Amino acid sequence: MNLPIDDILAELRQVIAAHGRAVLVAPPGAGKTTRVPVALMDQIAGRIVMLEPRRLAARAAAERMAGELGEKPGERIGYRIRGEAVPGSRIEVVTEGILTRMIQSDPSLNGIGCVIFDEFHERNLNADLGLALVWEARAALREDLAVLVMSATLDAEPVAALLDDAPVLRSEGRAFEVTTRWLDRPLPARFRLSDEAARLILQAETETRETGGTVLAFLPGEGEIRRVSGMLDESGCEVLPLFGALDAKAQRAALAPPGRRRRIVLATAIAETSLTIPEVRVVVDAGRARRARFDPGSGMSRLVTERVSRAEADQRRGRAGRVAPGICYRMWARAEEGALPAFAPPEITVADLAGLALELATWGAKPAELAFLTPPPDAALAEARNLLAELGALDGAGRITGHGRQLARLPLHPRLAHMLLRAGRGAAELAALLSDRDPLRGAPADLTLRLHAIRDPVGFAARYPHDLHRPALNRIRDEAKRLRRLVPGGDVMTVGAMASLAYPDRIGQRRKGEAPRFVLSGGKGAVLDEGDPLAGQRLIVAVDLDGDQREARIRMAAPVDEADIRALYAGRIETVELCEWSRRENRVLARQQERLGAVILSDRIWQDAPEGSVAQAALDGLRQDGLPWTPSAARLRARIALVDGLGPVDDASLLADGAWLLPWLGSVKTQADLRRLDLTEPLKARIGWDGQQRLAAEFPAHFVTPLGRKVPIDYNHEEPSIELRLQELFGVTRHPVVGGRPLRISLLSPGGKPVQVTMDLPGFWASSYSDVRKDMRGRYPRHPWPEDPTDALPTTRAKPRGR
Repeated sequence: MNLPIDDILAELRQVIAAHGRAVLVAPPGAGKTTRVPVALMDQIAGRIVMLEPRRLAARAAAERMAGELGEKPGERIGYRIRGEAVPGSRIEVVTEGILTRMIQSDPSLNGIGCVIFDEFHERNLNADLGLALVWEARAALREDLAVLVMSATLDAEPVAALLDDAPVLRSEGRAFEVTTRWLDRPLPARFRLSDEAARLILQAETETRETGGTVLAFLPGEGEIRRVSGMLDESGCEVLPLFGALDAKAQRAALAPPGRRRRIVLATAIAETSLTIPEVRVVVDAGRARRARFDPGSGMSRLVTERVSRAEADQRRGRAGRVAPGICYRMWARAEEGALPAFAPPEITVADLAGLALELATWGAKPAELAFLTPPPDAALAEARNLLAELGALDGAGRITGHGRQLARLPLHPRLAHMLLRAGRGAAELAALLSDRDPLRGAPADLTLRLHAIRDPVGFAARYPHDLHRPALNRIRDEAKRLRRLVPGGDVMTVGAMASLAYPDRIGQRRKGEAPRFVLSGGKGAVLDEGDPLAGQRLIVAVDLDGDQREARIRMAAPVDEADIRALYAGRIETVELCEWSRRENRVLARQQERLGAVILSDRIWQDAPEGSVAQAALDGLRQDGLPWTPSAARLRARIALVDGLGPVDDASLLADGAWLLPWLGSVKTQADLRRLDLTEPLKARIGWDGQQRLAAEFPAHFVTPLGRKVPIDYNHEEPSIELRLQELFGVTRHPVVGGRPLRISLLSPGGKPVQVTMDLPGFWASSYSDVRKDMRGRYPRHPWPEDPTDALPTTRAKPRGR
């Protein structure tokens, strides 16, 4: 059978022979996946390795190539995917993680003559990494290594530039006209995707029954495919699922030629480009795709459902026009088309980069030193490196450790690889569980329930009412068997202890109070449903959270014993001596704590806390409650404020520089102690001896009366002020002055009440005094009221009785 790609195969062979590199752009259905490797097979010295982004596509491509050569996989054509390997002598189709391991194990790629990156437009993280590593290996070790990047919709020029201006070849392909139909109006904000998809598929099948051909429906994932499949039982058609986790026999059935009954294939995005499904003439696009996104709740990449991009929608639509004119039903209104993103984002910009960071450290290179089409974001890469350092995979300088190299060899996220290496085979089931979907949706959070279901699904179903996802259980059990073969046996550990190895930042301690709220060792908060059986646990390990940044909800967790935490993390547990001011208790609290991150394992009173620590905590209390100003201290502060060079004395400045207070706070323990604090002496110490001398000379603290009595001067008003009895100033003919400014004098009666305020004492004697004398003589007859106060002696005494 002639395919569109055949027209440029001769040119491609020439370009590869002349340049050793090329970029090939060909639309879906052109035949590039199966024809190009075979076309290059005779001229390439060594094996050809072709990278496919999905396991299903890798196996299907190998089987189709072998079939076209009249062979079975395992002769010249082979494949290698996770958990399955069929060696081939000339061409080997591998998935992305396999290629990374191959080049990390043998950077020279000995025996390999050409590496082909198929479906590069999907921009998977491992494809970007694989191309960067292969290109550096080619430059440093293997100039003869041929590199070919193939894509259906890729903007080829940036990739060509990345590969030293590699030649670009294009195959126009062959496509028939496809009619597109949209919904009359947008779906409501809340709708059941499976229900709407099933309705549209039935509509499409009914309206195209006379046309015939296979109906290919694109759905986000396995769950939707299974639900829709059940809704189509009465359609009269043969309904076949197609997704990555499906067993090989069922996958082959979906790719086989159709029988007598009309066929409806329910597929994930895997059917967009790299798979050939016979006789497709009708496409139903539910408009959703499931992508890998870094989930802060689980600490790993997780699949999320999003709207498709315009590029993906066009690829899906094109599947209807490969063999004849077709029709595409889109599950959205035409008016919504403009809101779709042009392309899906490269995975490297949105995914968890822990695995990438580990591979880069293993390779011994920084991202800037490699040919990345899209460089990894700095912040995400730094977070990934921090995690690897916590797992012991990187040393203090960011270099790979021996433990890190062991992690890199395991087909797991670094968290789970670390757990498996430390705990041994006993952690295989848990590692497989945490790598897959939760098989008990809606069940309580406890991980042990899931492990019980994996080990004994029949017994579990008899005891518990929770729904089991059988395919997930089967996958987890198969993966656990494979993982057990990769590591030696280990010590028997509890589920919580093993989980803490993978999630040292998720060890949670229950906060005080009724609600089951936890503080995690990494510092974040988390909450369990109040009715969850784990709600009363003091210590847990939260392995799956909903990602809320303020207080995440715990979806899966395991209880953990303090003894296990101490045994596993003895080197990280710190003894912290805390002396701090408690706003709630209004006192200094001195505690000695053992901590693992934010988790407090023990907490006891610090009996002999040093005075310096107590003083610092008391200072924090002052900063919260404010400085206590006695009249004496307030007057001193006002005087200091009048002298240049003695520093600011407002509350904010005094508290910001609180060291001057510390010597007086060593014995302060409570808020009452703070309120009794007299700041007079601390203020004097703050300005020093020289400052005190300047202050006394320029702005004295007291006015000395003619009788030698010291009267405090108040500097808190606009003018310095004093209060004293009128009789005490008899004989004073010049107004008192301080700092070049007249005192504001409040003259008091013998009873201590103000009778006059003056800033001109001689003027008062000459004018107002006579009126005051007339009024006061009757009230205070035993006190002197001379006619001429300037000629009288000052006194504070009354006349003796009888005079």
